[in-house]
Amino acid sequence: MGSSKTPQIRAVLFDRDGTLVVDVPYNGEPALVRPMPDAKAVLDSVRRKGLSTGVVSNQSGLGRGLLVQAQVDQVNARVEQLLGPFDVWEICPHMDGDGCGCRKPAPGMVYSACRKLGLETSEVALIGDIGADVEAAEAAGAVGVLVPTPLTRPEEVSRARLVAPDLAGAVRLLLELA
Repeated sequence: MGSSKTPQIRAVLFDRDGTLVVDVPYNGEPALVRPMPDAKAVLDSVRRKGLSTGVVSNQSGLGRGLLVQAQVDQVNARVEQLLGPFDVWEICPHMDGDGCGCRKPAPGMVYSACRKLGLETSEVALIGDIGADVEAAEAAGAVGVLVPTPLTRPEEVSRARLVAPDLAGAVRLLLELA
C-alpha cells in the first residue's frame, strides 16, 4: 500500500562506471566493458516491471581530451549490447571545474532524463556508487540509492539516506518505496 505523499517510481536511472559496468578509468575501448555482477538480471527485472531505464554518466575524459565522442558512443553501445536497451542516455563531457549544471552532483542530467521520459523527478530514482550520484538525485528531487564499492568513501556511505549492498538490493529498496 503506497502512501499518497510517495509517488510511485516509474523510472530507474543508473550511473554507468562502477554501477552497471566495472569502472575502467577513461575507457574508450568497448572490449574492456564488463558488466557488474547481476547487472543484466537486475535491468531485465526492472524492465519486466514496466519501469523505464536510463544511464547518467560523468565522462570528463571528453573534456580532458583523453577520449573523443565516438569512443564514448562505442563504449555506450557495448553497454547496451550487453545489458539491453536504455530509454535515455545522459552524458556530461565536462570537467570538475567547468561549472556546468550537468556534472554530478549537479542535477542537470537527472532533469534532462526526466524531461525526455516525460516524468516528474519524484517518479525517478538514481542508483550509483558514489556520493555525487545520490547528491544529483536528491538535488533534482529524485530518490538516490548508493551501492558502495571498495572505492566509495566511508563518508559518502554515512551521508546517503538509502544504501544497498548491490544492484538487486537497490531495486528491491526502490520497489518497497513504491
